[in-house]
Amino acid sequence: MTAGLVISAPASSAGKTTLTLALARAYRNRGLRVQCLKSGPDYIDPAFHAVATGRVSVNVDSWAMTGDAIRHLANRGADADLVLAEGSMGLFDGVAVRGASGTGATADIAEMTGWPVLLVIDPSGQAQTAGAVAAGLRDFRAGVKLAGVVLNRVASPRHEDLVRHAMASAGIPVFGALPRHAEIALPKRHLGLVQAEEQTTVDGLIEEAARFVAEHVDLDAVLQSARAWSLQPSARGFGFNPPGQRIALARDAAFSFIYPHMLEAWRNAGAEIAKFSPLADESPDANADVCWLPGGYPELHAGKIAANTHFLGSLRSFAEARPVHGECGGYMVLGTALTGADGVRHEMAGLLGLETSYAKRRMHLGYRLAELAAPMPGHRAGARLRGHEFHYSTIISQPDTPLAVVRDAAGATVAETGSRRGHATGTFFHLIAEDR
Repeated sequence: MTAGLVISAPASSAGKTTLTLALARAYRNRGLRVQCLKSGPDYIDPAFHAVATGRVSVNVDSWAMTGDAIRHLANRGADADLVLAEGSMGLFDGVAVRGASGTGATADIAEMTGWPVLLVIDPSGQAQTAGAVAAGLRDFRAGVKLAGVVLNRVASPRHEDLVRHAMASAGIPVFGALPRHAEIALPKRHLGLVQAEEQTTVDGLIEEAARFVAEHVDLDAVLQSARAWSLQPSARGFGFNPPGQRIALARDAAFSFIYPHMLEAWRNAGAEIAKFSPLADESPDANADVCWLPGGYPELHAGKIAANTHFLGSLRSFAEARPVHGECGGYMVLGTALTGADGVRHEMAGLLGLETSYAKRRMHLGYRLAELAAPMPGHRAGARLRGHEFHYSTIISQPDTPLAVVRDAAGATVAETGSRRGHATGTFFHLIAEDR
């Protein structure tokens, strides 16, 4: 029977991702089948999970998804020996207003599944207080059970001893303590970790992390702390109406932010996906009936995209008769122009009037609920779409007809309404689920 465990922490940057990848690979090296999940809207971590486990990882999100959808996605671990669900931010961090089934907090996933929480505690700058923090997290919400802790970045044996004694006094198991180890740090950029597919050394980093964690953590005790569970029935499953029967999907280092569960839902509905690379100056599949440009890092490749006239010309031709949709970075490329960090303005496809600048940076971050004013590929007018927005680019101009009324998680309207013109549509949020 499968066992499940949630990996969380008091705050971001405690080492959740590194520990998740290390445990997943260490158990895989022992011959176990490991399935990873990612709580929350982070679209980068699942690709690292897949490298560590050899299995596709998906996001589960209580603000955007119903409990039934979350159960359906979690059931992909039914044939595994262990499911590791990596949390986001701190254990109880979410939004103030409840969404589809919760606030987006990792604790929601732990309570829904009944999986205990393995806390990653970074006691830098403290000692016994770390025990108080762990005890507070353990007792904060009755439906969330704590398995124990792994200490990360301990400064010395004396430091570790002080923290271990505090945890023992609070009745909290310590499964291991990790000294600082710079060699397994994963490189980052402005939207998070540098993507797994861009790192040729990522497999070696994960293998080294697994070796390091196996040396300092009691893997048997961690495994025994996971809660056995059986397949949880899902009445409706998780589905999307695919945007077309054959979908031309942009996919390369500039266009890679799309949720794995979306692609699976499209395929499960019978759609075909034909990938192409704008950075390689490729055109969308001529036999496709819709083109989809995900988000990514077009701001880092704006000059190359602008110079790829074959891609831009074929995209314009495609849009003369068939729908084209862009999310975030893809939306920016469908626009008139994109100004890079160096202040240079680059002409884009011009299918929409949107003009953006990465030189004028401001973080846009948060859940989005959009009510469509007009259809977009795969979704009717009036549909309520749940998604997440995360970018640093600023809108210079957004002159086209708004695609939707877009609100944040608290219900306040936001300026990033998306646009529509002819067969082209675009949004700044990344689609996660539709209210049904």
